[in-house]
Amino acid sequence: MLAGHFGLAAIVKTMEPKVPLWVLMASTQLLDIAFIPLLLTGSESIDKIGDGGYGEAVIHADYTHSLTGALLIAVAAALISWRIWNKRSAAVIGSLVFSHWLIDLLVHRSDMPLLPGNLGGFPLLGFGLWELPAISAILELSLVLTGASLYLWSIKKRTAKQKYAGSTASKPTVRTYGAGWIMAVFLILTFAADYFSL
Repeated sequence: MLAGHFGLAAIVKTMEPKVPLWVLMASTQLLDIAFIPLLLTGSESIDKIGDGGYGEAVIHADYTHSLTGALLIAVAAALISWRIWNKRSAAVIGSLVFSHWLIDLLVHRSDMPLLPGNLGGFPLLGFGLWELPAISAILELSLVLTGASLYLWSIKKRTAKQKYAGSTASKPTVRTYGAGWIMAVFLILTFAADYFSL
């Protein structure tokens, strides 16, 4: 669901222009970024199912992807963002960080605990859409295509607004639209690489 998280970041960018796109994209992946060192040290792990293709894994991210862990990481990201930008941007970034957990809840098999380290042994969460790859792929592709379309539309709208205001620096350029198309192609290629397990 890597591309789906990035697609959501592109959607949010159209409503939150002050925060750089790379920050929004990193926010949607912050749980996975925190997962990497824990994976490397063996504190968290991934068990492949079958050939390990699209969604064929049980992910034991008992700290970073626990409900409590995700909330704590989201709050920490929001507090840091508040110092850099403002309260609104902090709320957006914190929400984006936590959105990762919500999207993962839809697609993961039952492998997401409530408390870090599965403290208390509560039932693990996950609706398991990865067991239905076509539905999971449609959901992810919808996020990707919506994000790409809205991002391109926001560039066009911003350029038109600046042109209407009479700014000489606002004339549409290859660079202006190029950034939008690069983002759109990046989202689609990320989805394809994930879906086809490239």
